[in-house]
Amino acid sequence: MIRVFVVDDSVVVRQVVTDALRSDPTLEVCGIAQNGKVALEKIPAAKPDVVTLDIEMPEMDGLTTLSELRKTHPKLPVIMFSTLTERGASATLDALTRGASDYVCKPSGQRNVTQTMETIRDQLIPKIHALHGKKAIPPLRMPPATAPQSSTLIASPTMPIGLIVIAVSTGGPAALAEVVPHLPPGLRQPVLIVQHMPPVFTKVLAQRLGASSALEVREAAHGDRLARGKVLIAPGDYHMRIGGTPRDAWVTLDQQQSENGCRPAADPLFTSAAQTFGNQVLAVVMTGLGKDGTKGAAAIRKAGGQVWAQDAATSTVWSMPGSIVEAGLAQRVIPLPQIARSIAQACETPGPDSLGPRASNKKAF
Repeated sequence: MIRVFVVDDSVVVRQVVTDALRSDPTLEVCGIAQNGKVALEKIPAAKPDVVTLDIEMPEMDGLTTLSELRKTHPKLPVIMFSTLTERGASATLDALTRGASDYVCKPSGQRNVTQTMETIRDQLIPKIHALHGKKAIPPLRMPPATAPQSSTLIASPTMPIGLIVIAVSTGGPAALAEVVPHLPPGLRQPVLIVQHMPPVFTKVLAQRLGASSALEVREAAHGDRLARGKVLIAPGDYHMRIGGTPRDAWVTLDQQQSENGCRPAADPLFTSAAQTFGNQVLAVVMTGLGKDGTKGAAAIRKAGGQVWAQDAATSTVWSMPGSIVEAGLAQRVIPLPQIARSIAQACETPGPDSLGPRASNKKAF
């Protein structure tokens, strides 16, 4: 049984979350609290495996509670409950910076309690299982010839890198904060990122990354030209693809059917990158739940491009990068602290000179 402690100031939300969790026979609600102060008093005795924590509460809010909880339980998985607003997005990113493991958005506009419970159940339960199982990652069964060693290149690239594409999900904001601000200001390649996040959240994420980066970082818009050193993040609820040619490429956004349960999803971006840039693509798959990016990574490898994966030890959840490794697609498996430096080193070989103007190094926001 996985023991879950629920913290929320709303009686209705506490009941809905509790009922949703009880629909899974492997989950047990071991305690509830109406605010952070009460939660901190009860959690030591309840001994939960996972905590769900509301952000906005009286007496002690979620951010303060999280900071205090991390002093005594530094590794206890905590899932934040957020609202789909700019304020909620900002507070959620603050929570992820302070050590929250993941987040779930509170449903809005639901017709009834049953529909609300189903939405919460579908979002929350897979994340609880993924975060609880992080320490028990099963060994991958792969032939020795295809199992890459950490930071070891399987095949040396023969073409310079012209485009960098990154896929990330659970644990992504914190991971991106370790990568994007550390990319060199003279980077010649455009960078496109798919982070599984809803609308508003991706905009706030881009603003925060841009404020700490020497590169231009912003949420992508339909028709954006790819330029050297420009970092574009797929907006929530839109797939991001690449149109044009390597000499003149641009972003297209669409709301076609979700892939791998996600929109934006990495597979549409990766597949279009392989079609447009061929063997000039470098794809990096980082921490995340599910298998998004695996199909697109196969297309990139088939086109002669490079595919890297974050290692298990530094991933919040190793499902996405683990899927890449298990499929034999990862040419390098790299710890998070080494990813930015590895990208910079791989991109030292000049890319195509005709790919648009160099992006400004001024802060985007």
